[in-house]
Amino acid sequence: MTAPLPAFAGHTYLFQVDNGAAFRNTYSADGLRLRWDGLGESAGQWEDVPLHVAQVAPHIYFVSWTEKSGITVSHVMDLAAMTVRAFWTYEGEGGRVGELHTGTLQAEG
Repeated sequence: MTAPLPAFAGHTYLFQVDNGAAFRNTYSADGLRLRWDGLGESAGQWEDVPLHVAQVAPHIYFVSWTEKSGITVSHVMDLAAMTVRAFWTYEGEGGRVGELHTGTLQAEG
């Protein structure tokens, strides 16, 4: 049995994070890939990544990926409220650093 497409499949969202970061997240039509483009201070940075996706409740998705740099990102996306809880980890001074953030989504196009 094939899982239904996630509601974000084929859509683009402006993701604004509580720390001031902003991204344009474009999801593939099958919901299995994400192209993120950095905005503002991160302008010019981008990556196309394979996703791990699970629907955890109506309109709520757990989405995670690993970037080439080793950064890991996990989102809980609430498409009804257009909010995100994000957790990412990266190598920092003294070892692995984890950060928990909140953000908002705005549909584009």
